[in-house]
Amino acid sequence: MHLQQTKRGSRETGGPQYYFHDLAEDVSHYLRLKRAVPVALVTPYGATPSKFMAISKDAKLSSERKVIQGSVGHDRIQQAAAGESIGEAIRRWYNLPSGDFERIDVEIDTLDEEFYLIPVGYKYAVQSRRAVIKRPEFPLSFTDDKQSQLWRKQLRHVKDRQNLPRGRCTHKG
Repeated sequence: MHLQQTKRGSRETGGPQYYFHDLAEDVSHYLRLKRAVPVALVTPYGATPSKFMAISKDAKLSSERKVIQGSVGHDRIQQAAAGESIGEAIRRWYNLPSGDFERIDVEIDTLDEEFYLIPVGYKYAVQSRRAVIKRPEFPLSFTDDKQSQLWRKQLRHVKDRQNLPRGRCTHKG
């Protein structure tokens, strides 16, 4: 499954849009049944609620954000009340470089009547190959057996700061 970015370079006129392609049959069926499904974005640190909505090809959101009949012809993710596009949210959470996406490869889990959108890869419009989005195995774990990358990085940072000579400050404020 993937999101295809359309309206590249259109940030002045509403910004890019993201259409679903190759949806799994169960996801497609559920979206047709509900017409609009809230989307939770799975980040490197776990799932986070969002204001994004998955919208069926025969529906749209009114200006009051109510689901009404539409004829867009594509299943898609709409910004709805979110302050940015789904592509920009993925870019921010996964610290990806700027640029227009051609596609974002995703997995979708349906849980508690929401789509949990899991980005797994991407391709920029100007690049010839796709890149993989590495997902942390244990996003926020800190046990004897499992430590997340986030915690290991933070502990290295603290250790490095403790090893600085006394009286020397690296912070410029």
